[in-house]
Amino acid sequence: MPTMHPCEPVDVTYTDTARFRFANSVEIPASPRQLFEIFVDADAWPRWAGVITKVVWTSEPPYGVGTTRTVHMLGGLVGDEEFLAWEPGRRMAFRFNSSSTKGIHAFAEAYDIVPTEGGCRLTWTLAMHGNAATNLSISVVRPVMNLAFRRFLRKLSALAAERYPSTGG
Repeated sequence: MPTMHPCEPVDVTYTDTARFRFANSVEIPASPRQLFEIFVDADAWPRWAGVITKVVWTSEPPYGVGTTRTVHMLGGLVGDEEFLAWEPGRRMAFRFNSSSTKGIHAFAEAYDIVPTEGGCRLTWTLAMHGNAATNLSISVVRPVMNLAFRRFLRKLSALAAERYPSTGG
């Protein structure tokens, strides 16, 4: 495990107020409950979120507010996460408590789910800021990051369709 560096202990409102925010929505051909099942499945994350290589829950089920996990990403980035919101079928949000890079000062994500006739609509918001170099890098590659995040959501929708073929319609 790499050396971990503490991140700012942001709260659930950070995804609304952060300097760098990425918010995208997608139609998911699965029920809100089924989408949450995908979120709980550690092995599913690398299948849709292209930067994630491994997810390890570090809390025992049942999961909820305060649950922790460690996420390993491309380039050796590791984040120790804590869940700030956990409403199965409706919402979840988490933050980094620590990161393997000093460049990330704060990081959080929120997943908001609304039922629809054919499944549900997911709005995913990723928020972060870091040191001057990190902030400059994000400013420069922001459009590319957002394209990647939209691609992740399309892959999540495809994964849901594959896992729950009879739900959509």
